[in-house]
Amino acid sequence: MAYVITMPCRNEKAAECVEVCPVDCIAEGKDQYYIDPDICIDCGACQAVCPVDAIFHEEELLDEDLPSLEKAREFFTS
Repeated sequence: MAYVITMPCRNEKAAECVEVCPVDCIAEGKDQYYIDPDICIDCGACQAVCPVDAIFHEEELLDEDLPSLEKAREFFTS
């Protein structure tokens, strides 16, 4: 399991999450940041600093956030 960046990040891109990630698993996309689930170590550092509360653990996603999970998977497989 990993953390997922959801819709509130879209077009915000504050980048605090990138700065605190100890394993550099966060990449910048066109309209938001994405967390690589294969690299994420589930430390939660990114979630703690997100100014727009856009980061959630995959197991805590609401149904309306599931497209963000799929979008992250697509980002890292393309």
